Amino acid sequence: MTMKVGVAADHAGFEQKNQLIAKLIGAGYEVQDYGALAVDPADDYPDIIVPLARAVANKEVERGIAVCGSGVGVSIAANKIPGIRAALITDTYSAHQGVEHDDMNLLCVGGRVIGPMLIWEVANAFLQASYDGGERFERRLQKVLALERQALIGMKP
Repeated sequence: MTMKVGVAADHAGFEQKNQLIAKLIGAGYEVQDYGALAVDPADDYPDIIVPLARAVANKEVERGIAVCGSGVGVSIAANKIPGIRAALITDTYSAHQGVEHDDMNLLCVGGRVIGPMLIWEVANAFLQASYDGGERFERRLQKVLALERQALIGMKP
């Protein structure tokens, strides 16, 4: 079965997003592009990442990859969506370990920080990894999920 991957980027990650999509499709992934669909220097990363993060949380796609200039903004915004476990990643070890140990479901990268080859290698490590599900990892994940539930309950409209 082919993994369905969502990808999004603001203007600062637009070129890297398009290169990544081509490589993902070439590697056999089904790809959904959540934008930006054109370069607009006035766009804002939260507007771009939220639709992708919601799609991951709602399981419309299995995993997501977001690109902005540094990767920091998309990481912060994505983690505001319940069900998202996003991280800014710059190396292949953290890319697979984040999935294996922490069930990371959305990868964030900085298009102005790492080049297209490293973005591809990091994305590949992320997509090929599977959550370990071992007792200690599941125990930790459940604690993170409990924090998320507590935050949602404690919020006032």
